[in-house]
Amino acid sequence: MKRIYSKAAAIFTSALAGTLLFSGLASAHVTVKPSASKPEAYETYTIKIPVEKEIATTKVAIKIPAGVDFKNYQPEPGWKVETTKDNAGKVTAVTWTAEGAGIEPGQFQQFNFVAKNPAKDTSIAWDAYQYYKDGSVVEWTGDGGENPHSVTTISESAEGAAAADSGHDDHHAAGGDSTSGGTSGTSGTTGNTSATGSTDTTSSAGNEAATGQAAASTSTDNSGSSTAQTISIVLSAAALLVSLAALWISILFVRRIKR
Repeated sequence: MKRIYSKAAAIFTSALAGTLLFSGLASAHVTVKPSASKPEAYETYTIKIPVEKEIATTKVAIKIPAGVDFKNYQPEPGWKVETTKDNAGKVTAVTWTAEGAGIEPGQFQQFNFVAKNPAKDTSIAWDAYQYYKDGSVVEWTGDGGENPHSVTTISESAEGAAAADSGHDDHHAAGGDSTSGGTSGTSGTTGNTSATGSTDTTSSAGNEAATGQAAASTSTDNSGSSTAQTISIVLSAAALLVSLAALWISILFVRRIKR
């Protein structure tokens, strides 16, 4: 009898492992799009934050890579935006803080901002920090592994790749500085960022120029997000069916042996 239950337990354990594997494949990370853009382009970037825990995300911070000139952001209802500047007045980090419940489990949020790319071909890494309601922080700062940061390739030949996941705008007029209308505060509000200087809470009214520019990027990324979510649901459903089938087979197997 012990052997029978051992076999049933082995079957169920294998099914459960398959479910966990599919769940891991379906998980999402904090990403910044587009993944490719041209030198000196005034690009509309989109940071997407999914919730991977059973508690809400209440704050998100992103470091602006060296060589990237942050210009302005698209206002998002229910979120306060703060920028951290260095002694030269250059924005080194941007922080979005929820004024309400934040991003609940099973949801994701997107924020759009405009920045001018470096003048030469390079790769820029976007270090991001995701703050949860319980005080825990997930640092998306690695070159790989479980918490990788997003990387954007800056290259003259990247226009085709950039068009696939974003719409950048080369008109410099759309990228005028709008971060200069805020009120200086204290440094260090970005949490784990290494930037120093003053924190500038930017006026939403000064960022209307970025709104139209960011709309195209948002709609394109939403399409990709819907596809990714559909695939995740299908994989999770398939894994659940496999687990249930394995459990049912193990029950029938035990009953048949008893007879």
